[in-house]
Amino acid sequence: MKIQKVTITATIVLLSLPISVSATDAVNKLLAEYQSEGAGAFSEEAGKALWIQEFTDKKTSKIRQCTACHTDDLRNGGKHVRTGKVIKPLALSVNPERLMDLKKIRKWLKRNCKWTIGRECSSQEKGDILTFIQAQ
Repeated sequence: MKIQKVTITATIVLLSLPISVSATDAVNKLLAEYQSEGAGAFSEEAGKALWIQEFTDKKTSKIRQCTACHTDDLRNGGKHVRTGKVIKPLALSVNPERLMDLKKIRKWLKRNCKWTIGRECSSQEKGDILTFIQAQ
């Protein structure tokens, strides 16, 4: 009888725990998705090159790059150059809460690629960027 109570209690505790996807699981799921769309092997170096690359906004002729808001070191917080909004560090090593929500990752990649590069990123570019961020 005592073993049965322990088993029932343990089951209730386990079922009450929140089910969450780790950042690594979420990123790996997206990387697999991007490869199914035709992307090749992902590269941390290619992601870093894209991260620091300068792009010229066609409307304003202003230079844009990821580092303008997120800084060169992803372990540091940043600040949006236009709105001044504080941006938490992207590096999982200091902010393990990052990159856990697939919907948010997709949203921010789409929005930031359009703002920075002037278009949506390709599956290859998104995979390279995520590989770079995940390595930080």
